[in-house]
Amino acid sequence: MDADRYRRTTNTINKVITRLQRLGIAFGPMQLLTVTGRRSGRLLTFPIAVNELDGGRYIFQAFPKAAWVANVRAADTVTLTRGRKSTTARLVELPVEQRGPVLRDLVATSPSSVGTRFVTTGLAEESTPDGVAAAAARIAVFRVEPA
Repeated sequence: MDADRYRRTTNTINKVITRLQRLGIAFGPMQLLTVTGRRSGRLLTFPIAVNELDGGRYIFQAFPKAAWVANVRAADTVTLTRGRKSTTARLVELPVEQRGPVLRDLVATSPSSVGTRFVTTGLAEESTPDGVAAAAARIAVFRVEPA
């Protein structure tokens, strides 16, 4: 599947995930990330996977130029909603040199589709743990912390 078709499919699935979450149905690692738009000042909501690794919680960029990444970088706090429960959090971006080990761990402990997603979207050249870790400079990684 090419990157454009993959993105369209993902956008359709994201709409379904958002509706289910708003109905209070939580599943998998999916949560709703609500952040103030850096230009519009409006609250924007994105379905996002919050992954637990080595005792921490992380959010990974899955698409180049993802709007939520730029908005999170400009915001002090975000709201994460899972089902009917919401919490305020700070998302702290990891420096590039700290991303590789976390990306490697994510791909090594997840289904193979996770590594493949980084290749399909053009962020990594190889779907292996080492291949995705090598793309750390192109993949934003945020640690979720209490606000």
